[in-house]
Amino acid sequence: MPKTYDLIVLGGGSAGFNAARVAASLGKKVAVVDGAKKLGGLCILRGCMPSKTLIYAAEILHLARTGADFGLKVGSASADMGAMQKRKRRIIADFALHRIRQLKAGNFDLVRSNGRFVDSHTIELKGGKKIRAENILIGTGSKVSVPPLPGLASTPFWTSDDVLELEKTPRSVIVLGGGIVATELAQFLARAGTRVCLIQRGDRILRGSSPEASAVVTKAFRDEGIEVHTGTDITDIRTSRGGAQVTFKRKGKTHVKRADHLFNALGREPDTSRLNLEAAGIKTAKNGRILINKWQQTTSPNVYAAGDCSGPHEIVHVAIQQAELAARHMSGVRNLKPLDDSTLLSVVFTDPQVASMGWHDEDLRKKGAKFHSASYPFNDHGRSILMNANYGYARVSASRGNGRILGAEIVGKDAGELIHSLTTPITMGATVQDLLDAPWYHPTLSEIVTYPMEEIAEKLKGKSSN
Repeated sequence: MPKTYDLIVLGGGSAGFNAARVAASLGKKVAVVDGAKKLGGLCILRGCMPSKTLIYAAEILHLARTGADFGLKVGSASADMGAMQKRKRRIIADFALHRIRQLKAGNFDLVRSNGRFVDSHTIELKGGKKIRAENILIGTGSKVSVPPLPGLASTPFWTSDDVLELEKTPRSVIVLGGGIVATELAQFLARAGTRVCLIQRGDRILRGSSPEASAVVTKAFRDEGIEVHTGTDITDIRTSRGGAQVTFKRKGKTHVKRADHLFNALGREPDTSRLNLEAAGIKTAKNGRILINKWQQTTSPNVYAAGDCSGPHEIVHVAIQQAELAARHMSGVRNLKPLDDSTLLSVVFTDPQVASMGWHDEDLRKKGAKFHSASYPFNDHGRSILMNANYGYARVSASRGNGRILGAEIVGKDAGELIHSLTTPITMGATVQDLLDAPWYHPTLSEIVTYPMEEIAEKLKGKSSN
């Protein structure tokens, strides 16, 4: 007879581990099934942590190279990719070891194997052994997508995995894509000394952010020497002169770009192809994401999904929230609340960084909400000026009725840190006046958010009109 559990978790990454942790804490018998060569999950091994380690190193290099702007004589500064990789691997090894210890020391079984559905309650492991559970959670994450562009599949290309392991600075790279991975790593490569050409099919980069944010980052990239081409129709990709060649049309003109290497950063897709989802009655959307309801249940109600495999947001803290919600729901915990997009938090680690919390103005307009919105530029703010951090702005949006803050977007230096001055207030339903009543130290970057709030407060008093 197959061994039975209350919950089987497929995948030991951020979603899977936290689902297992919560379910076990509720007294459930749990197994985590993960057959990856290395335990740890995408975030630790090939995503958030390694990329941000290298991006921060490149930021320090950029500051050194611009030392003259601050009246400093720094001398020559260059990237030692080998040394950067050595530091990155040491840091990531510590993170991974901690996760491995958590998985092995948790109050659940760790099964080192891949698994596939036999039915909605049964998982077949490699070798044919079967295990069963009342509930199953899918947390298998995502993999690099290879869209059907002419010649892409037959042309050698790098993925983010390859870029994050580079031991030497490449001379030139064409980056396909304009999302978070594409932009973050394109700037990393450029600052490391690579000639970078970024080609985006959509009309702007960072389409998940506001058009204004996209425009600021685009200008910053071009000012740093990165070629940025948007609104393109890619017609051919091929090897050429020992490297890669990409042909695209833009505004009726044909362009041909060549580089030593091609970096496919056109997005990721759910990593579910080996799971035999059909056997469990689990349906997916056209983009491959597992269909879920507000409690993370799939079309087979005893099977749940969380993280990148279901989306809709490929964000680690959201994956954790989804997994914890699923574990509590299947355990019968009462008075649960589904995740709320009105408190969605997002950060892009380009320079300038792009951070947002709550609703974008575009979303509020679509919802028909009545709101005031105001922004203030970094290039007119004392602290950012003395830091030579002149790209970007801080924007706040609030209800016209009571001044409750509905959303905020910060584009600029350390925006990922600054946005957290607003995350708790927005979650708690605070108003702009609530925040203006609090002290804000001068001169700090954080106080920049008070300027748009002051403007909104004046509008709420009727002293000016929107």
